[in-house]
Amino acid sequence: MDLVYASLRRKEPGPAPTQESGEVVGILWAHALPGDALQHVTVVCKADQVDVLLYLLTRHPADGPSTSVRTAHSLLARSYRASPLLARRYRRPTPAG
Repeated sequence: MDLVYASLRRKEPGPAPTQESGEVVGILWAHALPGDALQHVTVVCKADQVDVLLYLLTRHPADGPSTSVRTAHSLLARSYRASPLLARRYRRPTPAG
């Protein structure tokens, strides 16, 4: 299993809404595709950002190098584009690298 860490930076720092972590987890699951191989999501809310841990199935070595970071970014970007809540609260996710 591959573990990818990402953050969504808040547009306006401040206290996290009570249900925020559950909302973010639900949005990510709603927009995950079978090819993302998403297995689990952990979210930790902070005043200035939301930290996300995405657990993805590891590709078989014969299939080539790991694409987990790219897959995680695609999932975050897809979720951001489709969710008014994410777009309202957070800055657009940027690719790692």
